[in-house]
Amino acid sequence: MDTSKMLSQCVLVFAAAVAIVSYQSIEASQDTEENGSKKPESTIFFHHTYEEMVSLMYEVNKACPEVTRIYNLSEPSVEKRNLTVLEITENPGVHVPGKPEFKYVANMHGNEVVGKEMVLYFLVALCEEYKRGDKLANFIVSQTRVHVLPSMNPDGWQKAYKELQEKGEAGWLTGRANANDVDLNRNFPDLNAQIYENEKKHKGRNNHLVKVENTIANDKSLQPETRAVMRWFAEIGFVLSSNLHGGDLVANYPYDETRSGKMQEYTACPDDHTFVYLAKSYAYFHATMADPERPPCDKDGDNKPITNGGLWYSVARGMQDYNYLNTNCFEITLELGCKKFPAASELEKYWLDNAAAIYNYVLQTHIGVKGFVKSVDDTPIANAEIKVRSLATGFPIDHDIVSLEDGDYYRLLGNGYYHIQAKAEGFHPRSKCIRIENNIHVGVPSYDLRPATQMNFTLNPTKLPQESDKKEDYNCERLWNEVQMETQLEDRELLVSVLSYLQPQTKWSLLADQLSTLELYSLLAEALKELNPDQMREVLERLPHAVQEQLELVISAHMSK
Repeated sequence: MDTSKMLSQCVLVFAAAVAIVSYQSIEASQDTEENGSKKPESTIFFHHTYEEMVSLMYEVNKACPEVTRIYNLSEPSVEKRNLTVLEITENPGVHVPGKPEFKYVANMHGNEVVGKEMVLYFLVALCEEYKRGDKLANFIVSQTRVHVLPSMNPDGWQKAYKELQEKGEAGWLTGRANANDVDLNRNFPDLNAQIYENEKKHKGRNNHLVKVENTIANDKSLQPETRAVMRWFAEIGFVLSSNLHGGDLVANYPYDETRSGKMQEYTACPDDHTFVYLAKSYAYFHATMADPERPPCDKDGDNKPITNGGLWYSVARGMQDYNYLNTNCFEITLELGCKKFPAASELEKYWLDNAAAIYNYVLQTHIGVKGFVKSVDDTPIANAEIKVRSLATGFPIDHDIVSLEDGDYYRLLGNGYYHIQAKAEGFHPRSKCIRIENNIHVGVPSYDLRPATQMNFTLNPTKLPQESDKKEDYNCERLWNEVQMETQLEDRELLVSVLSYLQPQTKWSLLADQLSTLELYSLLAEALKELNPDQMREVLERLPHAVQEQLELVISAHMSK
């Protein structure tokens, strides 16, 4: 990522930051005390109680009625507080085919409060900037359906806030769980165990593993907050999401639960390459998350900006992996700071640190490819499987997404060359190839803000003969040759050098002439698997970025087997 561009990101979003400072209509009229002192009037930077949070959401709705809608999830919390969502998009309240759905979920752990405030400020800023005609805000609102749930655990927040008022600080764990003392991020169905078993047997589904209502009926341990968001995820075809936490400063990506059962082990999901891209899209647009000089939150920890969940520490039954394995949605977990419940006086600084990244991450809903799957008579085909294979490695990405009711699909993909197939029961499959070059981020000129590349599929019923598509066959062959030419000439010597370093007992310089570039990548992936995570990271960091990307695809495919 271009450092000069990153330095300008906060400046480019500063208007949005300023917008929330001037948004005073609700705050100036409030007189609630915080820790014995009155909240400053004419500021939004304080800890919003549940009532104030909902009131602010209604203020945003009132300020931007044509592009916002407020709704509650299907169940309230244990203590009967509604789980309230604000939607912001043109034509709110309906799914527009071709427009992807995005969500921010904050305050899942009630005592981790920064995310809650950040998404509230984001709603205010986005509304204000949209009204002012800002091009970035207009693109987000017109091209994306954004849903924000500021507090998934309002009961836990209340418990932590009460202790803050009574004792001057909230305990590290006070309010983390819900009112039934259940950690909501350990309360989802354990789908990792199922997918790992499917991987071993090389059979079974790799997506949408369970029926939501059946699971809710049979699993009595599921909490009302968990049940409500599970139904929400099933109802809306979310494409991208983030779950906002606190207590560290890092962007965390799947899988969270290790395959081996070890407490710490890099556990790649099939879309590891894309998730690394997504995690970086937040971390490198945050003011300090990717700063190599910043001190770690834990003196015994590190300050790396992104981490694989399993490598950090294994988490079973988490919301992040549930999203990936039971919906079309890709979710990462964002830890927004070392303090879980910082002083209100620090919130403005948190916003300035996060504003560019919060906007930038929403834009990533538009990476990869999207389109429609229809039959030859133009009828939309729902539940068509979108299957992807890397042209660079030859390996499939063993995670399919499915088309929605109107036949629309959205497949997030990192940069690279891909073979994409649409497959539906009762129809002949159809394949196309594409090169993905994502370039959508905060700071690009407004004329370069574009939705994902559109790739449509028209499927013939199996009762009719399959028609050949020579144009697409030629395109796939052309792109395959292109990626081979790009990688073979530049990579072979480097791959042989790295293999010789890792396995000096093997005469790789002699063997290389008998091996294809893809075989060299595969052998290097196998050699890297023998290293511990720190050693693997050290080797990868020494490789050119283009080689890292190709190797990550191979490693991801190997680790998911």
